[in-house]
Formats: sequence, C-alpha cells, structure tokens
Amino acid sequence: MMTDLETSMATIIAVFQKYSERDGDKHKLKKSELKDLLHDELPDLMEHVKDQAALDSLMESLDADGDAECDFQEFMTFVSVVTVCCHDFFEHEDE
Repeated sequence: MMTDLETSMATIIAVFQKYSERDGDKHKLKKSELKDLLHDELPDLMEHVKDQAALDSLMESLDADGDAECDFQEFMTFVSVVTVCCHDFFEHEDE
C-alpha cells in the first residue's frame, strides 16, 4: 500500500503523462496540452487568470530551456511554486 505522499507523487506523474501523451513528444507538454492541463486540473487557479497575456507569460516562464514545450522538470517547478503559494496563503489565513 502506498503512503499519501507516494500516491500524490504518482498522481502528479499520471496527470503530466495524461496530457503529454496526446500529441508529439510524449515526454513534453506542448502549449495547447499545458493550457488544457491547467484549465482541467487547476480550475480554481485558472479562474483568477483572466488575462491571456498573463497565461502566455506563465507558459514562457515555465519553459526554462526555451524549446517552446514544458518538460516534466519544468512542470514540477510550476507545481512546487503553486504549492508553496497555497501553503503560504493558508499559513497566513490562520493568523
């Protein structure tokens, strides 16, 4: 039986693969795949991103190697940043 953390890690990998395997390189997310992933898997977050330019800027900032795609390491950087922001938000909410 997997622990909660192991299950969470497996889920993150499965979500990435679910979108990355749709088209082209199955180890990278194309811009359209990343956009679908963000809208489908993080709807509450995306509700606050009304500006298409802000979304484009986010996608460009994720693309550390400049190949116009998002590999798993770049995706994990994004997941980490969003998770830290959520943690900070809830930590300060208790004060």
